[in-house]
Amino acid sequence: MAHTTTESLDDLRKIVRSCPIIDNHAHNLLKPHGLQTEDFLAATSEAEDEALEDHVKALPHFRAQRQLRTLYDLPLDAEWSGILKRRRELLERDPEGLIARCLEGTHTILVDDGLYGDFEDYSWHDQFVATPCKRIVRIEAVAAEILGALHQQGKLPVGVDIADEESCSLAWVDFIATFEEAIAASLEDSEVVGLKSVICYRSGLDIIVGKDADVAEAGLRSFRRHFLPSAVQEQFRVESKGMCDALVISACKLIDAARKATGIAKPIQFHTGLGDNDISLLQSDPACMQPLMKHFPTVPIVLLHSSYPFTREAGYLATVHKNVYLDIGLVFPMVSRDGQEKVVRQALEITPTSKILWSTDGHHHPETYYLANLQGRVALEKVLCEYVTREDLTVAQAVQAVKDILFFNSNLLYNLDLVLPATGGRSVSIHSKTNSRDANANGTPMPTVIPTRNIPTAVNTYRQTARQGNVQYVFVQWLDYNAQMRTRWFPILEFDKLMTSGPGRFAISNGNLGTTQNDHMSSICDPVGSIYVEPDLNSFRPLQPTGPVKNAASVMARFTDEQGLGLTACPRHTLQHLVDAFKQEYDISFLVGFEIEITFCRRGPKGSEEPFSPLDTNHAWGTFSDEQFMTSVALMTSIATVLQNIGIPIQALHSEAGAGQYEFVLPPLPPVQAVDTLIQAKQCIQQIAAQNGLRATCHPMPFPGIGTAAHAHISLNSSTAQLESIEQSFIANILAHLPAITAITMPQPVSYGRVADNSWTGGTWVAWGTNNRETPLRRVAAQRWEVRCLDGLANMYLALATILGVGLDGVRRQVPLSMRDCRVNPAGLEEEGRRALEILERLPRGFEDALRALEGGEGLKGMVGGTLVRDWVVVKKAEQEMLGAMGEGERRVWLIERY
Repeated sequence: MAHTTTESLDDLRKIVRSCPIIDNHAHNLLKPHGLQTEDFLAATSEAEDEALEDHVKALPHFRAQRQLRTLYDLPLDAEWSGILKRRRELLERDPEGLIARCLEGTHTILVDDGLYGDFEDYSWHDQFVATPCKRIVRIEAVAAEILGALHQQGKLPVGVDIADEESCSLAWVDFIATFEEAIAASLEDSEVVGLKSVICYRSGLDIIVGKDADVAEAGLRSFRRHFLPSAVQEQFRVESKGMCDALVISACKLIDAARKATGIAKPIQFHTGLGDNDISLLQSDPACMQPLMKHFPTVPIVLLHSSYPFTREAGYLATVHKNVYLDIGLVFPMVSRDGQEKVVRQALEITPTSKILWSTDGHHHPETYYLANLQGRVALEKVLCEYVTREDLTVAQAVQAVKDILFFNSNLLYNLDLVLPATGGRSVSIHSKTNSRDANANGTPMPTVIPTRNIPTAVNTYRQTARQGNVQYVFVQWLDYNAQMRTRWFPILEFDKLMTSGPGRFAISNGNLGTTQNDHMSSICDPVGSIYVEPDLNSFRPLQPTGPVKNAASVMARFTDEQGLGLTACPRHTLQHLVDAFKQEYDISFLVGFEIEITFCRRGPKGSEEPFSPLDTNHAWGTFSDEQFMTSVALMTSIATVLQNIGIPIQALHSEAGAGQYEFVLPPLPPVQAVDTLIQAKQCIQQIAAQNGLRATCHPMPFPGIGTAAHAHISLNSSTAQLESIEQSFIANILAHLPAITAITMPQPVSYGRVADNSWTGGTWVAWGTNNRETPLRRVAAQRWEVRCLDGLANMYLALATILGVGLDGVRRQVPLSMRDCRVNPAGLEEEGRRALEILERLPRGFEDALRALEGGEGLKGMVGGTLVRDWVVVKKAEQEMLGAMGEGERRVWLIERY
């Protein structure tokens, strides 16, 4: 306690009282007439009708009276009738002035505008806050509006029509399809930052998740039996369990689909706990929601209203579920001072301060905002000052907790792109704590100043990651044409300056694109002029923290011109351009999942005849031998854990067939993000291996026997009715150009030694087959394909760009798929059998053959980018000339060390 000074506590108090607020859940204010006539007694209670009459004897009401006297400049002994009279006078004379005073300190409001009544529009509130308000869409209000419209159109069975099962079934399908379209549109709307459900009021939080068919059946059953008989009388209010559950599950599925497509998951808020007598208290316990939380682990879930009186339960859930957050609103001003402090303490018992959000649940009257923010700050100040005094927190930690709860957590979760204004005369720093790297010789903090302007979501997200990891250095990375990693290192302060107040890119020599892995210059190496390297903050990720380099992060980059326009010479930019073209022209989006095959090698003594040997040899596909248990399994699982911790979840891992060979399965992601993640995952794996004295390599044949590939699963996703025909043309053109494509997907002579018939390596014939691993293109399921003629030496941006570019050309020309589905090993067929399947051509048997096919395929160059492919060929030939001067053993070691 002796270490806590009055001055430091004063600093904390100042921050609590002045920190701008992002109100993550509130409602519209009533229009002027409603402000005058609505029962103001309900501003501090959820009670209704006769029960509300007793509220005048409750502690929250007495406390609110005292604070309202101050707000209205009344004597301290003014009675409730005098308070109401003064309020009416203020609303008549200067309503905007009263509202502005009540919302003072509010930076922005996320408005749930799903209440029924005569309310101001959500955007009307912009005039009283620092930045424009955003919407939270209430899914049950959307459903009711759609059902009312269907009734007006005569599409909703009512009365005797309910007996017609087919009519009810068609109406349900029509409704749920329209509902999902409306929610999907909301998720695409930049004004909408989240969804909300009041299922707690309607049927309770014990949402039953299960198979899609079961959810649909339960929804239809409750639609017919419970909803339709009283739909009109109840004004289309949805409160039957099966329907309510189906709405929530559909919303969560759509959020997850949007996350996969855009990388942004908008949260869904749930009313929990405290409510009026329309609620079932037992079913308002958020613990009922655990099945939903587990079923949708990537859907952010916000538990509203402190889940009072289940705050401890809610805090536990926010602690153990990555996707769950605890909002500590509504108890201010609905609960007494002691109760509010207990809620804050219970929220902080185990819940990380990064998972706690602030809201007022302000509604109807502006005073609800005023009382909530005033009382909430008081409770935070009391509790946090006590924790500092008891040395449970430092002042710096408590200050950061305040900023996180009141501003940063909502800013990040809802992707708001806002900047915290300076408080107390201090600028806001990237870092959450002061250390020797943040201070000058006098110990004065030297924070990085964040510009006071709106900035992209990615900047806000990267800063949060940097702050949480105390990042000091950023490695900006890109792949050269030969898939060699190139980097430039920045101190975090300089990197932030570059990305926020600077141009967002830096120059390198134009000649850097024309060099081989060891900087041997090719004929396209032009030292005149510059290209620009532009980091993509969406790929910002911490480096694995267990090695010698601490507090660092990596970020992938693309090439641009000086104005920031992407260069056709950039494989990463080209890949994104083709992804965008598919979306714009055909409404097709892609997901790509990579299988990383790695061979872990022990290093031999210097000068030994064999520089590398496999980590383990008592080894086959999927085995778990004693040798593996003692030598490799702990390493593989520790790698998977580190990958998870830096934001790369591994779906599965197992031993592969080659000695020392293991496979890590990455999740499906949009193409550019998938390659970024692949590169950063491989980097992490290789760094952890190096820490253990090992070399982890993607060399296709590091040892005689089974080779190492890098299979990619590609799925085409769309709601278009032409998806099947688009898929066929996509695959048909890839098959037609596959010999040329392999030059890019298998870009070394050793790549072709891996591929052989009868070895599950994709075979040597240009063919495709459903779940046939002896074909280079394996159809896994409808619209999902595995590319097997691909290995870890390829520049994956260029490899995927080539596949998508050729596929797009096929779709544009509507190339028919004449080759048949091969359900057998094509190598085992006689010529007649292959002809019957239209399997007529073999893949190149060496890299030189593949390169000739590529150079002869002028059409392919036009599909991907003529300059890009031609330059790649030039650099590749220079590389092969350099490697050709080596002996076979030297060349093998050279490639193992670099890939």
